Amino acid sequence: MTETCSFTIDGQEVTAASGTSVLNAASASGIYIPHLCNHPDLKPTGSCRLCFVSIDGGKPRMACREPVKDGISVATSNAVIQRMRVQVMELLIADHYMDCLACAAAHDCELLKISAYLGMRPNQLTRLGKTERNLPVDGSNPFFQFDPNKCVLCGICVRTCDEIVGLRAIGYIHWGDKTVIGAAGNRPFAESICESCGECVERCPVGALAPKTPAIPAREVQSTCVYCGVGCGIHVGVRGDTVVSVSGDRDRETNSGSLCVKGRFGFRFINHPDRLTRPLVRKNGELKESNWDVALDLIAEKFRKSKGRFAALASAKCTNEENYLIQKFVRVAMRTNNIDHCARL
Repeated sequence: MTETCSFTIDGQEVTAASGTSVLNAASASGIYIPHLCNHPDLKPTGSCRLCFVSIDGGKPRMACREPVKDGISVATSNAVIQRMRVQVMELLIADHYMDCLACAAAHDCELLKISAYLGMRPNQLTRLGKTERNLPVDGSNPFFQFDPNKCVLCGICVRTCDEIVGLRAIGYIHWGDKTVIGAAGNRPFAESICESCGECVERCPVGALAPKTPAIPAREVQSTCVYCGVGCGIHVGVRGDTVVSVSGDRDRETNSGSLCVKGRFGFRFINHPDRLTRPLVRKNGELKESNWDVALDLIAEKFRKSKGRFAALASAKCTNEENYLIQKFVRVAMRTNNIDHCARL
């Protein structure tokens, strides 16, 4: 049985599992502590220096790296912590792309959220002066682009590729104020070992890594990816009758929110104008649009005449249960053992 700790955050009683960070415990209790570099899927680093809290009235400590303890009293903000956070934000904003209305992450940007939380004023946004940095945008990947001018060097993308994907396709390049994120050798993403899974894009807290065709869905529908038999859980973002996004279902045990490049970005075929939405039946050598009743009757008749002279190729897109039914149909109904599966090839 997991041991728990009871303590207070801003006077509110909180209970969390022993070993949980103060930041994660606060988030689970609906208490906001500003942060940019922390993500529940990754090991904490404390690199953004925004999640400082005071424990039992002591000096500021990083909430992402401070484990909870029985009886402690956590203050998420005071005059010292506020001043420290504002100074960090001024440094970040002074070197950051500011056209937020044209940014793909404007609706869900952690930098904007923190700026609003801290009450940043116009003079604070320009006090340190705007830099002349204008780094080229890497749009080589067919599914997403990387804009280093929006990057805050939080390292989430680097750690995601290392800790979750295990590929290490992304890393820090150069040093000092010239430090940027990029693929090994500072090559374009399309020329690197990046597999385009989009896990880094999914976790980027700003708009540095973003889909090439971003769209905010009106609603999301829970579903299952059809690209293979694993059965990854997905949330399909829909706007009107058009699919505009796909994200992983973190509650599905098969994938715990992770997706491959097909599952995350391969949804454009759904609304493609060339996609067949009605069956075609060949008449006099030409394919003519028909209805499902006519098409299914024709298929049934062809199957009936083909007993014993029939073969089927199953698909890895199907589940194990569906593939079992296919082979059962071939052997029992069609009276043949002529069945194969593409995964064997």
